[in-house]
Formats: sequence, structure tokens, C-alpha cells
Amino acid sequence: MRHLSALLGLLLCSACLEEQDVPSSVKDLRVLAIQMDPPELYSPICSTDPAVLAATFARPVQLSALIPDPAGDGRELEYVLAACSSQNDDTCEEDRVELKRGVTRGGELRLTLFPGPGAATLPDGTPLAQRVLEEDTYRGLGGVRLPLVLEVRGGDERIFASKLMVYDCPFFPEMKPNVQPVLPDPLLEGEPWVADVPRELSGPGPFQLEAPDFSALEEPYVVRSFELKPVPLVESWQLSWHTTLGTISPDETGGADPGGGEGRHRVEWQPPRDAQAQEVRFWVVVRDGRGGTSWISRTVRYTP
Repeated sequence: MRHLSALLGLLLCSACLEEQDVPSSVKDLRVLAIQMDPPELYSPICSTDPAVLAATFARPVQLSALIPDPAGDGRELEYVLAACSSQNDDTCEEDRVELKRGVTRGGELRLTLFPGPGAATLPDGTPLAQRVLEEDTYRGLGGVRLPLVLEVRGGDERIFASKLMVYDCPFFPEMKPNVQPVLPDPLLEGEPWVADVPRELSGPGPFQLEAPDFSALEEPYVVRSFELKPVPLVESWQLSWHTTLGTISPDETGGADPGGGEGRHRVEWQPPRDAQAQEVRFWVVVRDGRGGTSWISRTVRYTP
């Protein structure tokens, strides 16, 4: 009887795991990515002088958020964008400065932030950037990273997504501002998959999706060590794959592995067995590991 109970417990746990959300499957309201443009604000000189910091932090930036809402049927979504001082404050409740609020719909939210988030002042008059530096263990040694949190509400759904706005300076002459990563057209079943041209797919699958070789686009860059010496590095982009139907495996590719190499950017999309004929949306989000983010969107007309 004891063994039977244990077996039933394992079966129940297995069923629970199967019902859990899969990161690649977008069925409800999500914030898949947030982009800041430029991805990094650069001061021409390295200085903690308040006037220099204020001039850099006040520069305008563009924020874009990828917010699919496939089950929302075009409903209105309320959003609030806030800045705070601690990277551990997931909902931005402390040292909070509200930057924008409004109404949007599923798709892409685009905001112009002027002055920039780093120019914000806390209610007690303290510059937010100053409080961020106070919270930073390394006091800005690797640049200043200002936390932004986007809250989105739709019906009884409420989600939070965070993004670090990066500020830095040319501590060494070879240091340059980050450039936004841009992913080339992916391949679907070995053929180019271009924007605004839906592809036709039929059958049970799985179907192969792949990003072409983009290693030439991954930027070399320089950071400072604790000994204040230049450390040359090269970006290793990470991709996350999402769809409104079925699952994609693996749901993340790329990035540096423990051995120092890069993962393959080849995945499989598996439609569910009971799928009906429909239009299916796909998103591929690319992150360069330095604050740069972008995405592409593609469509398939699928029939079982």
C-alpha cells in the first residue's frame, strides 16, 4: 500500500508539471521584453560632479515594451512605468518615482522619456541617481544601472517587468557606447522567414526554426576590472523564442556556456495534437548581455 501511495504521488506530480506554463507558450498577458534606445547612455567624461551626471541622465530615451495579449481580444491595458533605486525591488515600491502612466493594447508600447529616467528626484529631494549609487555595492565601478519597472493591468491580470537603464563613461579610451543588437531574418524549415510575409505550414510537426550565423554582429567591448585595468570581452547574444500555439524547444538559445562556447540557435516548434487551423504568431527576443535588447515578429498560417 505504501508503494502504491508513492506511485500515485509521483503520477500526480507529473500531471502538475505537465499543466505548468511553458515560457515559450504565450497564451495570456505577458511582457516579453523591454528595450531602451539607446541601450546605454554615455557621459563624455567620467565624473561624479552633479552637473555632469545631470546632463547625462537627462538625455531623452525611447522605451519600447513587447506586450502580447492573445486572449485579450483587443482590450485596453493600463500601465505604469516607475523608476526606483534597488535592483532587488521587483515591484518598485521603495524610493519610487512614477515616470509614465496610461492605456495601451496588446502589441508594442512605445514611450519617449524626456527628461531621461536618471534625472528623476525622490519625494525628499534626493536625486534618484544618487540613491542608486548609494545602493550599489561597487559605487558605480561598472557603470550606473537604474532599475525601471513596468506594471501592466488587464482585467484581473497584473504583471510586472523590470529593465536596467545603463549609464557609463569611457573609463578607458577603447570603451565605446553599446549598440542595439539586431537579429537577421531567421529560417523556417531551412528557408528565409521575412517580416510581413506569412508562411504556410501543415502537418503534425515538429518544424525547425533557426537563427542564421550572426557572430560578426556580436560586438567586442571593454570593461574595467576591480584592479581598474581594461578587460576585453565579446558579446554572446541570447535568444528567447515564443509562440501563441504549441511550444518551442529549447525556449532559450545562445549565451556563453560554462566552457566559454556558444549554444546553437536552432529550435523546434511543436503544435498541439488537437490544434485547429489558425494564424500563429512568433516572437524572437535577442539580448546582448549588456542591456541591449530587440525582437522580431513573424506569422504562420497553420493547418493540421
